[in-house]
Amino acid sequence: MAAELQAKQAKNAEKNITFGITGMTCAACANRIEKNLSKVEGVKKVNVNLATEKAAIQYDPKQASIESILEKVKKTGYGVQEEKAKFDIIGMTCAACATRVEKGLNKVDGVIKASVNLAMETANVEYIPGQVSVDQMIAAVKKAGYDAKLKGEWNEDYEKNAREKAYKIQRNKFLIGAIISIPFLIQMVSDLVMHYGGGFSFHMNPWIQLILATIVQFFAGGHYYRDAYHAVRGGSANMAVLVVLGTSTAYLYSLIITVLGTGHELYFEASVIVITLIILGKLLETRAKGQTSDAIKKLMGLQAKTAHVIRNGQEADIPIEEVVEGDILFVRAGEKIPVDGVILEGSSSVDESMLTGESMPVSKKQGDQVIGATLNKNGSFTFKATKVGKDTALAQIVKLVEEAQGSKAPIQHLADKISGIF
Repeated sequence: MAAELQAKQAKNAEKNITFGITGMTCAACANRIEKNLSKVEGVKKVNVNLATEKAAIQYDPKQASIESILEKVKKTGYGVQEEKAKFDIIGMTCAACATRVEKGLNKVDGVIKASVNLAMETANVEYIPGQVSVDQMIAAVKKAGYDAKLKGEWNEDYEKNAREKAYKIQRNKFLIGAIISIPFLIQMVSDLVMHYGGGFSFHMNPWIQLILATIVQFFAGGHYYRDAYHAVRGGSANMAVLVVLGTSTAYLYSLIITVLGTGHELYFEASVIVITLIILGKLLETRAKGQTSDAIKKLMGLQAKTAHVIRNGQEADIPIEEVVEGDILFVRAGEKIPVDGVILEGSSSVDESMLTGESMPVSKKQGDQVIGATLNKNGSFTFKATKVGKDTALAQIVKLVEEAQGSKAPIQHLADKISGIF
């Protein structure tokens, strides 16, 4: 009976995954993949369908991971149909928040890998199409206590307004906390002076202290209670939990002493000043995030908005987004080069300082490469577009910057684990 129960529990713990495979040409390919996947520890059952080019796998998540299964397919010499999605994450306050969002996304069946960038407030997710949907990933983020939208669903104005609104809210809360903290700081200095025999004395009525501390505790610092609730509900702890535990202990102890009127020492100033200083830190962090996002947008703003394209012998001005590889474009003196390409006719000198840092213009003639977003100085020329959109040098630079900000060094992974424990 016990053996049957254990077998049933083990079966219930197993997971199923289905994903597309590219590169198969015959039944031998399918057999080879099946054979190699069966060797992965934890894989219980494998079925590779050549006709649909899909693999259905049953595995034990305690022994095998999606990453190890997909890596085995790639090592066998075939490709895996996977997609990437980028989300804007709203509501993160610290590294523990980013870690919790990552964990929530990585737990979703079909998600291969999730990486959260706290500075950019984004999440990059690699997933298996058909196995998981965007809505399921957004639901996982919401379950962790945050909100998410696909990158691009919020326009730049919305994101800018949202950042400005968050900054103003934090600024107003800090100002309230700072003003209320002043009499508490004076009282602390007074107590210190009295302790060393000084004559300066300032002491607020306990009930006045209670009123002032309550404003800071539940208005200025009220969002920490909400964040702490979401964190605990998600099965983890973060900075908000620590703030709530520490300040609430000081506040509740002082509240009880005030109500009972025992005359014992109060600690309202501890909760007030701690919350105010933490809000100041959050205020500076929100400002830094806005500057980081603006830096990326300034990079993208370097590119031209329109291009002079020659089609069917006619020159027309079109948005840069409509330029396709192979188009013939014309650039006049003083204009930005819209996309990467090769000069077909004409010559000029080009300012490439945005790319190389070199202040001196570079001479360009027929057959030379030109880079999008660089400035054409004096001549005019016709060139053929070779790289457009996300393939241009500027787009690749922006991509590398975003990936660098989102990546984590091994020591940072260790720091995240330690902070998660604390």
